[in-house]
This record gives sequence, C-alpha cells and structure tokens, in this order.
Amino acid sequence: MASNRLIHEKSPYLQQHAHNPVDWYPWGDEAFAKARQEDKPIFLSIGYSTCHWCHVMERESFEDEATAELVNRWFVPIKVDREERPDIDHIYMAYVQAATGSGGWPMSVWLTPDLEPFVGGTYFPPDNRYGRPGFPVVLERIATAWQNERTKILESSAAVMEQLRQQAAPSGFGPDHIDAGITDKAFNVWRRAYDAKLGGFGGAPKFPRPSIHNFLLRYWKRTGHKEALGMVVETLLAMEKGGMHDQLGGGFHRYSVDEAWFVPHFEKMLYDQAQLAASYLEAFQITGDETLAGAARGILDYVLRDITAPEGAFYSAEDADSATDAAHPHEKAEGAFYVWSWSEVVQLLGEERAAWFAYRYGMERDGNVANDPHHEFTGKNILFKAHTAEETARHFDKEELEVAAALVTAREVLLNERETRPRPHLDDKILTAWNGLMISALAKGGKILDDARYTDAAAGAADFLLARMRRGDGILLRRYRDGDAAIEGMLDDYAFFAQGLIDLYEATFRMEYLDSAIAITDKQRELLEHPAGGFYSSAHEDAMRLVRSRDDYDGAEPSGNSVSLLTLLRLARITGREDFEASARRLISCSQPKMAASPYGLPQMLAACEFDLAAPREVVVAGDAPKGMIRLLWKHFDPNRILLYADPALERYHPAVAQMKPATAGGTAVFVCENFSCHAPVTDETALARLLN
Repeated sequence: MASNRLIHEKSPYLQQHAHNPVDWYPWGDEAFAKARQEDKPIFLSIGYSTCHWCHVMERESFEDEATAELVNRWFVPIKVDREERPDIDHIYMAYVQAATGSGGWPMSVWLTPDLEPFVGGTYFPPDNRYGRPGFPVVLERIATAWQNERTKILESSAAVMEQLRQQAAPSGFGPDHIDAGITDKAFNVWRRAYDAKLGGFGGAPKFPRPSIHNFLLRYWKRTGHKEALGMVVETLLAMEKGGMHDQLGGGFHRYSVDEAWFVPHFEKMLYDQAQLAASYLEAFQITGDETLAGAARGILDYVLRDITAPEGAFYSAEDADSATDAAHPHEKAEGAFYVWSWSEVVQLLGEERAAWFAYRYGMERDGNVANDPHHEFTGKNILFKAHTAEETARHFDKEELEVAAALVTAREVLLNERETRPRPHLDDKILTAWNGLMISALAKGGKILDDARYTDAAAGAADFLLARMRRGDGILLRRYRDGDAAIEGMLDDYAFFAQGLIDLYEATFRMEYLDSAIAITDKQRELLEHPAGGFYSSAHEDAMRLVRSRDDYDGAEPSGNSVSLLTLLRLARITGREDFEASARRLISCSQPKMAASPYGLPQMLAACEFDLAAPREVVVAGDAPKGMIRLLWKHFDPNRILLYADPALERYHPAVAQMKPATAGGTAVFVCENFSCHAPVTDETALARLLN
C-alpha cells in the first residue's frame, strides 16, 4: 500500500493516516509553500489517535479513493495531532466554536494559504445524513467558492483572525490579591450546577472535571462549608460505582454518555487518571473512606501496569475501540475489550458464582444497556457496582466472608481472561505536560497511601523527562516517541512539569527536583510571560504569527496559567524571591475580571487563589525523621502548607533553615511555622500529631 508524507512522522495519530490515499502533509513550511505556489486553500484536519469519530471519518472519507481524489485536486491537505500541537488546535478550535457554536474532533478547517480560516466544522459524514451535508458536497462547495468568491473569503478570514487576536488579549485588570467574595460566588455557581441525585455537575454527557474538586476541597478547608466537601465526595463515590470506572482493571474512562456514570466512552486518557487520582487521594485524606483510597490505588496500579513505558515515563492514552476478536483485527467496536456477555461469565465462574458476580456488578442475561442507539452493546454488560458484597451475600442467603472472597477471585479470573482479548490501541507517545500531572499524583499517592512504588515511579518519570525532554539551554521538549524527543514545549509542559517536581520534592526531599522546578519556571517566564501578566500558550513562531493566545480555561485539563499561579505562589514562599511573587500578582490581576465574571471557567485558578487566601504555613523537617512522623505529615489534607527538609542546599533559597536543627546529632526535629512565626520544634509522633491537629 502506498504511503504519504505522514509515514515519516512520529505521532501515532499521523501514522494512522500515513496510508490514506489523501496526500497528507504534516503541519509545516512545505505544505504552506505548496498552497501559495498552487494558489489552493488548505484543508486542515485535527484530531488524536484515540478519537472515535476521527476513526469513523477516516474509514468513511479519507480511505475512500474518490473522496481522496477531490481533496487532493482542490486542496492542500494537512494533518495535525492536537496533543502534539495544542497551540494550533486551540487557535482553530476558537474559530470553529465562534463560527458554528460548537467544537470537537475531528476538527475540519479550510484555510487560506496564509493560514487564515474561512470555513470550519467537525465530523462530516460521507453523504447527507444526521442533518449534515456529505463531505464530498462540502468539498465541492468550498472549492467553487474559492474560485468565484475569493475577495469575500479573504476579507472575511482576515476579519475573523483580528477578532481572535482581540479575544486573546487580556480583557482587563483587577487587584493583585483575590477578593474572597469571588470564591463565594464561585461556590454558589457550582452549587447550582450540582446534580444532588447522581453527583457531578450538569447533565449528560458527564465529564469528570477534577479542577472543580480542587477548588471545592480548598474552599471547604478555608471556610468549613460542608456542602463544598459533600459535593466532591458524593461525586467521587458515584463515579467509583459506575461503569465509567473500570471495575476490573482500575482507572477511569473518558466520560459518561448518560447522567448516571453508567455507559462510558471507553477511552482512557493519562491526564484523567492523574487528576482523578489526586481527587480521590485528597478526599481520602479528609474522610478516611477506604473506598476512595481503593479507587486511587486502582488508578495508580492501572497506570503502572498498562501505560508505563520501559523508560519510566507514561504513555498518553488507550483507545475506546478494540477488535471484537483476534481473528478479525480490523472489525472494531467501542468498549469491546471491557464488556461481557452472561454466557462468558458463567463459563468462567460457574452458574452459582456467576450469579453472585452478576448481582454485585449489575449484569443481566440479555445485557444491561437499555439505551443503546447504535446497537453497540447488544447482549453485553457494562460492569458497575449495583450492590455491595454484603447485600449480595444477604440476597443469596450466604455467609458474607464466603461471598466477598468469591467476588475477589471472580474479578481476578475475569481480569486475566480480559488480558487475552485484543487490547485497544495504545497511544504510546510520551507528553511532558501529562507526565507532569501523573508525577504529581504518584508522588502524593506514595505518601498518602504509604506505598513507595508510587513515589519511585514518579521519580523514575521525572528523571527521564529531565534527562531526555530538557535541552541544554533549558528549553523543554513536548513529545517523545520511538527514541525521538521533539517539538519545543508549550505552557502546559512547563507548568505541569514544574508542579510535578515540587510535589515530588515534598515527597522525597531530593533537592534536584526543587532546583529543576525553579529552573523550569524561570525558563517559562523568560519564554512565555506576558509583560502585563499571565503566560502565552506557545512560543512557536507559526502560532505566534497567527494569534498569540493566552488560554486560561480549566476544562478536561487545567490551564497552564492556573497551574502556574499556584507554582509561583509556592516557589515565592519557598525561596522568598520577589520576582516569583510579582509574577503571581500580575497573573491574579489580569485574571481577576474573568474570575469575577465567569468563575465556572476557572476552578483551578480559584483553587490557587485559595492558597493565597489561606494563612501561610510551612513545615520543616530537620534530621532523620522516622517513618511514623512522615506518615503524620501526609495523613491529613493540608493543601496550603509548604513542606521542606532542612538541607544545607536549601539555605540559598530559605536562609532560615540554617537555624533549624535537631537538638542532638542523629535526632529529629519538625518545625511548624504559621503566619510567619514558628512553634517550638517537636521530636516525637505524639507531639507532632497534637501540633498538626
């Protein structure tokens, strides 16, 4: 089969399209020059390798010889992996959303040879259906318009780009300290959006948005408002029971199609695992509920087992679709790897224990998915926690210990059987930003769950990124795959990795992680900081030529600006550096109007502001602290503290630690400092517990 230029790319998404008859180009000067030379518009298609509708449009249109001939005749086709180039994706997504009122992937945009958009949309079917025009019809209309209405198109696209540039500029400025009334307003916004019956915020489809959890838990910590805590805990427990939670293998799928967390879109993303693990860990610290701890362990174990690279870093995602059986690898269905028929479970467990398992996990003989418009789950069951082990034992009039043990064994049997099925496609590229989020979760998980495997895994990933994803000039690289590190980093690479390194320092007390976090934040400020406050999304010349965007929306991933605010505040407190403090103040100032007007879009920014509102608190460990004392430091939810080790190397940042020493050689002292004054050092667990409480 012939290949196009994408065969030379490292992106799994681009390689998926390398054998299409469409004459794809990667984003770059070669394609731009061809468009100018041949006076053709560009057809830009943006997606990612685990995107379900991207696969659909490829099968229907990009693999079709006749449709590909139209694309090649009239346009210069370019493919972009949105996960490699989120800055390009963000610019054109803003256009598509403004032009059509919605967005998504695959994203389809037609550009002038100067890269200015003039038509946009998402998925187009191969013929007229779903109320959408067929893709060949769209291609012909646009080609005709380019020939007959060129002046109008050029004027319109230039006007659109000017609007996008104006939208990207700061919208105003406020005080450089957050008004606590804004956080009260934000709490009430989420209170109104909360689904008190089923958990979560808003209706179907329900996406996890852990930035909201981060804000609400910190708001609860400062105000004591129990409803803020309740919304998070109830949401996490509802998600843990649902089909969106992989009940056998751990981890969470991308989102729930319905409002009850039951039918998932089966894709698994690294950034979801990282953020949800942190939410479950923090909720466990507050409540002590082992169900929450179990969900966190399941996420972290899934990541270590299934999506950790030999180099120690973490892969990006697993697809929703997989082959229905090994004999037909190209016949794929959503969730095929995860769903079960009644007969399969009976064959594996026997009638009696299959009945127990079915009652526990909500299985039905004819399948349990009633609302299945595409008939993807006919006769199949999505596992969810319909009943507890205790309820199951009572229902079958059996001893609870017997049933509970049998259910544990049954899960192991089914998980082992599942491993023999064709796995979903693995997107095996390593992204610095998403690894930064996972390093944070694992660093915290190792301490909160008292499991060194997780901390060690966080350190292994950090060491890999520092060695392979940072150039000698300090610039981060975004993507690693197949031995190749490439693409200069974006804001989220700097912000998320710096955050992960600070969290890893607190978990290990290894100074090289703190030093690296400081150096990376300095490089971020050098390359990306706006003089008036905040950070640009990218320093790439092509993106800057189009729109120098400054994204601050906390969606499925937190924005780089929001994460940067907390990092700057933490580093300012650790180092005493006034330039970090000044950057944080400018960021609050330029973000405050939007936080006040639309707090729903900036929960992670508000979580960072909660750190700023809280009374300063530092905990400094000196000497050889026993494990019991370290466990106490991680037992309770204390998001506003700074945790330091009195290493002589720290003195250049925090001179006061030079005076913080144990009374005797080989001893221990823990200093708890609040509101710029320190309590007398404590030397044993009892005294430390009393002080921390």
